[in-house]
Amino acid sequence: MAFDLSGKVALVTGGNGGIGLGMAEAMARAGADIAVWGTNPDKNAAAADRLAGHGIKARSYVCNVADPDAVNAAMAATLSDFGRVDGCFANAGVSGRGTASFLDIDFEEWRRVLSVNLDGVYHTYQAALRHMVDRAEQGDAGGRLVAVSSLASLSGAAMSEHYAASKGALNAMTYALAVEFARYGITANAILPGWIETDMTEDAIGNDRFATAVGKRIPARRWGQPDDFGGIAAYLLSDASDYHTGQLLQIDGGYWRF
Repeated sequence: MAFDLSGKVALVTGGNGGIGLGMAEAMARAGADIAVWGTNPDKNAAAADRLAGHGIKARSYVCNVADPDAVNAAMAATLSDFGRVDGCFANAGVSGRGTASFLDIDFEEWRRVLSVNLDGVYHTYQAALRHMVDRAEQGDAGGRLVAVSSLASLSGAAMSEHYAASKGALNAMTYALAVEFARYGITANAILPGWIETDMTEDAIGNDRFATAVGKRIPARRWGQPDDFGGIAAYLLSDASDYHTGQLLQIDGGYWRF
């Protein structure tokens, strides 16, 4: 066990599958209790049962992070059940719908993506920070904010400008939060996944021509898996990362550098 997370509580939005569940499971193995937020009750329950199998406390909550009332209610329930949240992993997100051109992205589609990927993190972080700051002012400083961004925030993601914009804004938010809340012992970092095999990328992986082209650009010579995000999640929740803040962490098998 690289990091002992006993006594810590991690909240993972979108934690019922994909990268979110990969992070949650690694933290559970290291001893952290886990709160999972997601919009699918069945997937939520299955994820909580799986996490509880590691001998920790795990609960799930139905929450659409784009709805501020739902976020506040889920945070209140999480704090009631766990008593605290040490790490807030803002992972919930949606992709674009394969729009052919920026010119064809209507405002409804633009808002659909940003309402979850950007506004959802704003709602979630604000609720988590109120708790963390209040705890710090009572003498229990510390907290972790971790956003799941994307390499699309750095590259020219043509025909996916709404998705790229939402993730680029997360990067800027991460920098600002790291500076503002350092006085409370709260760190803020963002994880930038490369090409990862999840439900969100299923169509891309299923396209042989696209998958072959992308595969040649990944030095690790494989698509990433949700488990590849477990180590970074455990590290960022642990006390070992106390002085690590305001950084974008690329987890991509070397794709960006190549």
